[in-house]
Amino acid sequence: MNTLGQPRFASAHSHAMGDDITIPEHIETGREPGLRFELAGPRRKLFFDPTQTRAGIVTCGGLCPGLNNVIRSLFLELHYGYGVAEVLGFRGGYGGLDPKNGVEPVVILPELVDCIHRQGGTILGSSRGPVDVGRAVENLIARKVNILFTIGGDGTQRGANDIYQEADRRGHLLSVIGVPKTIDNDVGFVSRTFGFFSAIEEAARVLGCAHTEASSVQGGIGLVKLMGRHAGFITAGAVVASQDVNFALIPEVPFALAPFLAALRERMLTKSHAVIAVAEGAGQELLQADASERDSSGNVKLRDIGPFLRNKIEEFFKSERIPIVMRYFDPSYQVRSRPANCEDALLCDLFARHAVHAAMAGKTGVVIGFLHERFIHVPIALLTTHTKRLDPAGGWWRSVLAATGQPEQFA
Repeated sequence: MNTLGQPRFASAHSHAMGDDITIPEHIETGREPGLRFELAGPRRKLFFDPTQTRAGIVTCGGLCPGLNNVIRSLFLELHYGYGVAEVLGFRGGYGGLDPKNGVEPVVILPELVDCIHRQGGTILGSSRGPVDVGRAVENLIARKVNILFTIGGDGTQRGANDIYQEADRRGHLLSVIGVPKTIDNDVGFVSRTFGFFSAIEEAARVLGCAHTEASSVQGGIGLVKLMGRHAGFITAGAVVASQDVNFALIPEVPFALAPFLAALRERMLTKSHAVIAVAEGAGQELLQADASERDSSGNVKLRDIGPFLRNKIEEFFKSERIPIVMRYFDPSYQVRSRPANCEDALLCDLFARHAVHAAMAGKTGVVIGFLHERFIHVPIALLTTHTKRLDPAGGWWRSVLAATGQPEQFA
């Protein structure tokens, strides 16, 4: 585990611990334990003198329920838990770290974060794309920032690793701690990301509306496109929570159009209505997506499966001379911009507080993970090489199949 040096200041936390407790990657019977991770939590000794410490917070990438909760809890633990001298909020994502962009950070005070947990989005603003690492580190050095919390997904944490490495090369003692953020729940070594259940809750509500629309007319079809570029966790969770969906399509289970449409036809002839949930990354093989096309975060640009599927369904039923009434829903921004629900609010608070504990102990180049209901320290370099996908042979997908009654695959 990367550390800045020997901790030398006493901790005021009564439940402080050492670095000797580890958590195995796997606990299933018959499996090798795999990697072992340091258990997160307050340490007996601190690396930084809180009265001489300045921390920074940055939020990057797309929105997610709970970002403001994390900002608030980071500040509260730094300010009240440790008595850190000052906390800066860098605005506009990684662009806010580059002084050439002319965006001054905000000094975070108790009154600034008083009610932000009730709002969606992030009070610091966000953006996608890389940062000039050299200028960012120079700025952090000039502002005497000792700790940087990076709240974001894979791309954000890769950038955080570059910042940590550059600070190390320059001899600047900078603790860089990542808080993993992805609404898709696809981060390795994190069994549940913050915002995920809030997203499922909102997505399930939209699926309920789609069911109402579809079942209220003869030949009604409700098609709902949900978030999930490469992982179908939101779709699977929302489908099982809803129990009103007849077909679920996710990136991990490729499907052929003809057998899917045949199954939909059978459903419409027997029940006269249907609800379909499709993850945004599903069916990309049908759309012939170009893997060379990338967005500002370096992600492959997806083709829009929603309108494609809607048009194919309408064309198919027209050719079959079966009248239908199509209702198409795309609640992507609605799902990700809502405030966190109670479960995610608790998770945000715990992610944030464990990030502060790690930083004050002098850990660096680390992301807070969450495995087996325990918070852990995961080296950023390791996290960025692992992705999590829904297992088509696992319990998530079996639950979807049972809830929808659809076949295992449309091949």
